[in-house]
Amino acid sequence: MMVDIFERHTSMGVCIGAHNPTLRLPPSSRCTKLGTKPSAATIPYSYSTKGRTLGVQVLQTETKRDENDNIMIKKKNKKRVFFLDVNPISYNGSTPSLHSFAHWISLFFSEVSLTDPVIAVFDGEGAHEHRRRILPSYKAHRRKFMPWMSATREAAKSPVGKSHRLISETLAKCNVPIVKVPAQEADDVVATLVEQVVEKGYRAVIASPDKDFKQLICEDVQLVMPLPELKRWSFYTLDHYITQYKCDPLSDLSLRCIVGDEADGVPGIQHLVPGFGMKTALKLLKKHGSLENLLNAAATRTVGKPYVQDALTKHASHFRRNYELLSLRRDVNIRLQEDWLHKRCTDNDLETISNFRDLLAGTQR
Repeated sequence: MMVDIFERHTSMGVCIGAHNPTLRLPPSSRCTKLGTKPSAATIPYSYSTKGRTLGVQVLQTETKRDENDNIMIKKKNKKRVFFLDVNPISYNGSTPSLHSFAHWISLFFSEVSLTDPVIAVFDGEGAHEHRRRILPSYKAHRRKFMPWMSATREAAKSPVGKSHRLISETLAKCNVPIVKVPAQEADDVVATLVEQVVEKGYRAVIASPDKDFKQLICEDVQLVMPLPELKRWSFYTLDHYITQYKCDPLSDLSLRCIVGDEADGVPGIQHLVPGFGMKTALKLLKKHGSLENLLNAAATRTVGKPYVQDALTKHASHFRRNYELLSLRRDVNIRLQEDWLHKRCTDNDLETISNFRDLLAGTQR
């Protein structure tokens, strides 16, 4: 049910974590500036919470006056658009699994997205090549999908082609548009489309277990993550992020450039400097605000204990390489289509997913 909320202008709704300004970078890796906070022009207000001052943007609002001529703020209840990061939910650990996809997509449609629009995004062919030229270990641990579940016996029995084609057909039958851009990772495509969706006044929800997307979180961008241990999806919002890390999501990319991302094969500084972990990284970023500010400060003065100072000065190239690997691009050549934003028809969901599971069960007999 749509509910209109009115607040006095002194308690204006805000969006914490505005998108960073862009910087001229190599064409293949253009993205936001190295961990910098938005400029004063981008952030018209600030918001203080328990000693933390966070950059904010005003939510989309309408104004009216009450009987005493006081300005009132009407916050719009924005419609949601879901982005389904297909690749991660099609794996069980590092092993391709159509059973995993069947489980998560069934729960997603029935308990999460319902009739809200869903846009499914795949990695394009050669998607990881650019980042692997920078770091060969980048996502190198994941086995690729082979014809039909990677198992020779099941492949021989299958009446269908490759696993990606089966997944695509299943999603299409459930009225989900599919986006796949050659040589582009799904993460970068999602980041680009999310920005376009938010500009149109929608709230974007990214369905993925990938921590890369935390750098996009703000009032109008949320995550919904599969939790294998609980066998359900769980929403992760701006409030959850601040509660977990006690800092602004604008610092998330800087934080992961320091501690790395084991899931993507990106090593953190702790592998080179034992003792330099999450706690130290958070403390430094709370003081300096961004990785760029931290590295610049360490180059001119002492910013921490000897082992910290040594790490920041001797391994600056390590941090900058991680930044190029982990930052999400917003400039992929893809444009949001209006028909992707239509209410999703769910009439085929039960039959389509049931047939999908029957097909999987048939290969095991």
